[in-house]
Amino acid sequence: MDCPCGSGNTYERCCEPFIKGERHPETAEQLMRSRYSAYALQEIPYIHDTLHPDSREDWDEEGAIKWSKSSVWNGLEIIQTAAGGAADDQGTVEFIANFSIGDDRLQHHERADFEKVSGRWYFKDGEMVKPKQVKREAPKIGRNDPCPCGSGKKYKKCCGK
Repeated sequence: MDCPCGSGNTYERCCEPFIKGERHPETAEQLMRSRYSAYALQEIPYIHDTLHPDSREDWDEEGAIKWSKSSVWNGLEIIQTAAGGAADDQGTVEFIANFSIGDDRLQHHERADFEKVSGRWYFKDGEMVKPKQVKREAPKIGRNDPCPCGSGKKYKKCCGK
């Protein structure tokens, strides 16, 4: 089966060895991908085990189980990775987790911080990324301005109805 993380590899060659504890991720991005796969496959103990030891105090196992089971996981997009390589001790991965709950297609857009402790990567913290505000490229048309369609009428009497 294809790996849920979207790497293009099979699950057996990608995230499964991490989730089963046979290997540890070498990079922050590998850990991010394997955590997404764990949510998609309801492997919640892996989510807990890859939390930074300092972040486990407020772990909501019931919430993680509920989110994992109630969602259909539609794919992971890695937007950007900063540091987090095999030789680094810290890294950041910005990602979008696409999922559905019922008929609603949703996205979880987060910038996640990872830290290596005793040679092993852990998810430390994350913050939601706010959508960028859309800026109008053309000037706003006023109600009494000439209609841009070229009719010669005021906008409010033509296309602005």
